[in-house]
Amino acid sequence: MVKEAPLTEAVYYILLALRTPNHGYGIIQDVLEMTDGRVNLGPGTLYGAINSLLEKGWIKLYSEEKESRKKKSYIITSLGVEAFKREVERLNELIKNGEKMGV
Repeated sequence: MVKEAPLTEAVYYILLALRTPNHGYGIIQDVLEMTDGRVNLGPGTLYGAINSLLEKGWIKLYSEEKESRKKKSYIITSLGVEAFKREVERLNELIKNGEKMGV
């Protein structure tokens, strides 16, 4: 089994924000709300991550407005859901092992 690198915090929250169709600005707003303003995704981070996630097949283009701004919406795929679940398991293991140590 090939070990995947842990998800970055930005990718974790982007995948979480894409459980329903969402566009770039909506993702940024959702992540701000989920983290009480602690994580503020910049456009470079957001769109770099989106391109990477598209290449991996973890998200897909859901719709694209053909008007002036060409707003694109994305949604998580089944591959993305599986990757997200593996990350949640990994994070839970970290917490469990920390608790075992009395931390």
